[in-house]
Amino acid sequence: MPVVDRRKQVLNAAARSFALFGYKATTMDQVAKIANVGKGTIYTFFSNKEQLFDEIVHIVILDMKRIADTEIRRDEIFFDNLYRVMDCLLDFRKEHELFIKLSQEVRDFGTPQAQEGLSKLENVILDYVEKEVTHALDKGEIKSCEPKVVSVVMLRLYIALTSDFNKKHEPLSKEEIKHYIRLFLAEGLSANAQ
Repeated sequence: MPVVDRRKQVLNAAARSFALFGYKATTMDQVAKIANVGKGTIYTFFSNKEQLFDEIVHIVILDMKRIADTEIRRDEIFFDNLYRVMDCLLDFRKEHELFIKLSQEVRDFGTPQAQEGLSKLENVILDYVEKEVTHALDKGEIKSCEPKVVSVVMLRLYIALTSDFNKKHEPLSKEEIKHYIRLFLAEGLSANAQ
């Protein structure tokens, strides 16, 4: 008979509950019901809802890092890698139910824990872009710049083109987005620009 991993069962149930109901509306009773365990079982692994939520966010962050790592190709130029990594991370963010629910909860209720969870996830993206900017600097592919500043500008520009723009206009294609990133950033950052 297979051994049941109760901790994993609880984590899967909690992930579903946070994605369906958000942070604020998720209760330990709901998680126990979804996991088909007693509430006491949850407390053998997690002391409270905050700790359980932090573990879910940590798992999502590890998934994001793994996905981004698969997109980097060291034999290709910085901007091609940037497009691929940002595409996959923002697609992951857009399609992941937890992101969607946390974004709604922050917008509708301003729940601090939901905002903190989103911030942690965004920081992973920023750290990754900063690491790649630093790598491009070291290779001489881009002009001298502060990687932290550039990573924030790149992420904000990408979100503006992929999400904010769509609220009032027809969505841009991936090729159009790449064109505008090149227009705003690549031509100004490229080490070969005059």
